[in-house]
Amino acid sequence: MPHTTPVTVRSLTAVLVAAACVLSAGSASATTKKAKPAHAAQPAQPAPLADLSEEQLANAERVLTGAQACEFNQTIAVEGAPEKAGYFHIVFKGKKYLLAPEPTTTGAVRLEDKKAGVVWLQIANKSMLMNAKIGQRMVDECIHPSQKV
Repeated sequence: MPHTTPVTVRSLTAVLVAAACVLSAGSASATTKKAKPAHAAQPAQPAPLADLSEEQLANAERVLTGAQACEFNQTIAVEGAPEKAGYFHIVFKGKKYLLAPEPTTTGAVRLEDKKAGVVWLQIANKSMLMNAKIGQRMVDECIHPSQKV
């Protein structure tokens, strides 16, 4: 059996520890590289829009589209959504909402974006956009040119 000195044992131990660190670092980076996806993730496709009832489609025909002047010098834009007949986009303060007509018992036109909690109410002489989640008006006194008296 060869005679070893404490210095030789310490040197050998240091070399083994260093080798183990290098090997584990190499396998960790190899694992990290393997974990990365081969291509960028695709954004999730939006859920298809629900079919509208005959009553909803009839209400959609009564929606006034185009730019509308509102209180406090604000504007709102209402346009038919190209994704599906009967749906509408409303743009207000840079945000775009997708709304569907909902039946009412009063004769008012009601469009709703249930996901965002936004409701557009159109009556004979004005329209308003509401945040249904907190029960507050976002903008009121929106007047389409055909609503002016």
